[in-house]
Amino acid sequence: MLKIKKPILQVALDFIDIEEALRVAQEVARGGVDWLECGTPLIKAEGMRAIRLLREKFPNIPIVADLKTMDVGALEAKLAFSAGANIITVLALADDKTIIDAVNVARSFGGYVMADLMNHPQPVSRAKELEKMGVDIVLMHIGIDQQASSKFPLDQIPLIRKEIKSYLAVAGGLNDKTAPIAIKHGADIIIVGRYITRADNPTEATKKVKEAITKSLFT
Repeated sequence: MLKIKKPILQVALDFIDIEEALRVAQEVARGGVDWLECGTPLIKAEGMRAIRLLREKFPNIPIVADLKTMDVGALEAKLAFSAGANIITVLALADDKTIIDAVNVARSFGGYVMADLMNHPQPVSRAKELEKMGVDIVLMHIGIDQQASSKFPLDQIPLIRKEIKSYLAVAGGLNDKTAPIAIKHGADIIIVGRYITRADNPTEATKKVKEAITKSLFT
């Protein structure tokens, strides 16, 4: 069973150039990031090599492989865990078998599964089903394209929080102001991308978000 010291700050490395991703990863590591995410664009551009390089460069930081698996859960999970990932993502829209197969492979590697609710029409009921299937982390996620027309629904976090015991992650345009609100509403894991990775100083941006979410536990 996954046990983490909350709150967790995960930074999404949504690059297509591995050298740029490694450079920014080094900066956010200095800022105190908890988990590094090998983003979907990076995996599509570089394949499992991206995961292997992140594992090699950051042996002590958990690596999340944002596969967004929709099919062949066992195969994709095995590829990512074999490359050094600690956690993989599957889409909540995937067939139950796909998710269960990914969970089973994760267990064989000592790894974990995060299920992404992005675009699911019934996120609350699906979150409960995901937990029953053995998913370790449920992710509420507003995608980049969606962010052009809508903000992260912070007020929706408690609706899922009260229904599951699994860890709850949130992602979607969060920053040092909105991330603490997410924590107060029940999120355990904050996933931040461009606010940190596109900052002039990713190290300082990481510290800023990390400090904000940590303080939110005591205010």
